[in-house]
Amino acid sequence: MDQREESAMVQHLLVAADRYALERLKLICEDKLCNRIDTNSVATILALAEQHHCHELKAACLVFLSSTTNLEAAMESEGFEYLTKTCPGVIKDFLISHVVPSLLGKRKSKA
Repeated sequence: MDQREESAMVQHLLVAADRYALERLKLICEDKLCNRIDTNSVATILALAEQHHCHELKAACLVFLSSTTNLEAAMESEGFEYLTKTCPGVIKDFLISHVVPSLLGKRKSKA
């Protein structure tokens, strides 16, 4: 089983763990997915985290996306369009928590 297949299996397992309120299993899945975040998977994992209330996983994705290089690459992925359509609130949260403070910091340093 390659890394992509294993990641997909863990994602499905997380969904089942959430559905059946298996919190420990859900946390294990979250932890495994936190270690598998890359530019191709971050949007899909972030949507999954949002839909299944995985706060640590969502935070890990947002930290990953706070790098301009990672954000630009992720925006080119197929999953990013899915994320913007299914979870627009996540994009809004990301802009407010990461992009706006960065822009305000640059603005203050120019003043």
